[in-house]
Amino acid sequence: MKNNNADEKSITFRHAVSIYLASVLGGGILVLPGLAAQEAGSLSILAWIIMSVASYPFAFTFSRLALRNPKSGGIYTFTREAYGPYVSNGVGWLFLTWVALGAPAVSLAAASYLSFALPMTQLDIFGFALFLMLAVAAINYLGIKFSALVQMLVIVAIVGILVLTIASAVFRISPANFAVVLGNNAFYSVGTSMALIIWAYFGYENVPNLAGEFIDPRRDLRRSVTFSVVIIGVLYVALSIVIVGTKAYIAGGSIAPFSVILSNLFGRFGAIAAAVIAVVAIFSTMNAYYAGVSKLIQTVAENSGIPKLFSRGNHRTGSAYMSILLLFSLGVIGLLLYGILHISYTTAFLAVSGAGVLTYIAGSASGIKLLSISGWGKLLPWISLIVSIIILFFIGYVIVVSIVAFCLSLLYTRHILSKKRISALA
Repeated sequence: MKNNNADEKSITFRHAVSIYLASVLGGGILVLPGLAAQEAGSLSILAWIIMSVASYPFAFTFSRLALRNPKSGGIYTFTREAYGPYVSNGVGWLFLTWVALGAPAVSLAAASYLSFALPMTQLDIFGFALFLMLAVAAINYLGIKFSALVQMLVIVAIVGILVLTIASAVFRISPANFAVVLGNNAFYSVGTSMALIIWAYFGYENVPNLAGEFIDPRRDLRRSVTFSVVIIGVLYVALSIVIVGTKAYIAGGSIAPFSVILSNLFGRFGAIAAAVIAVVAIFSTMNAYYAGVSKLIQTVAENSGIPKLFSRGNHRTGSAYMSILLLFSLGVIGLLLYGILHISYTTAFLAVSGAGVLTYIAGSASGIKLLSISGWGKLLPWISLIVSIIILFFIGYVIVVSIVAFCLSLLYTRHILSKKRISALA
């Protein structure tokens, strides 16, 4: 008789590295190099190097937490086990904030890539961003799932445009563009760049959720962490060198450096190709986040972290349709605020990073409490926590949005727990 559990375990080292690449290499990498370079110039390369090294403690901590419990549900579950419902519900609200701020930000970035290739007004850009968000919500609401092949093709396209950009632009690099200007705000500009580009390293927390499907998780999950961090780090740093060396971030409003480079090589067709890849890549990233976070929010609702209404799902399609509607509604509000308040791309992406960094702080703190690691490895959760806290100071005033969301979650949790105590005594 066949062992069904053994049959279900199919992830090897090679597959794990591919999954890590798919999780981390999202649409944000098409936007962040230009914003970071605009912020810190050639010093942004230093920010990419620091974050590439710092990403290893993140990946290590979350992978080790997953090995404790292969059925884990990620940071939300880790924090619930370590610190109880107050912190875990706060993490759930932070994920809501993450998507509510991030979906309109990356949608606008995709629309900006399109506007570099086609004539579009500011209203057209916001209209296309809304359309993209609506399409993602509709697909998730209907329970339509992209096949593994489609997801892999998207990753191949992203890697392809990164490699093509690096290879084609390397001969256009001017050494003069690497001149370092050390002013009074040089240190702060590097920190702000790190706060921006940490978004390009989010995703390491997703793969460990599949630990139960690894054939040999203790061997392959650990090795895949190291290989993935090295591959992604080398790719990101090389990319930052090219963006700075060609000053592609000066044109295109700093938001579409790939369009600048490819249009210089292939004319309008290069800009159109970059726009198509950017839209598809960002759409795919948004779809993945909606699918994952909607399920997380459904779980939070089931545990009374938000109103029970949002725990409803469609048994036929498997979609968490009420949490999808919540994510879409909050995203539309975020899009309107970006437009009405004329919020810059840098500010918008920093706001998203704020929510992400706070969740990483919670996850790292959970690693410190839950993990029993011998040797130098026991320092890595602490390094992960310290790096996250340092970056938090460079987010700026927009961190208030995430802090308010977390505090509101504490008040809501206290209210729910008080009601339960009263009901129990009645």
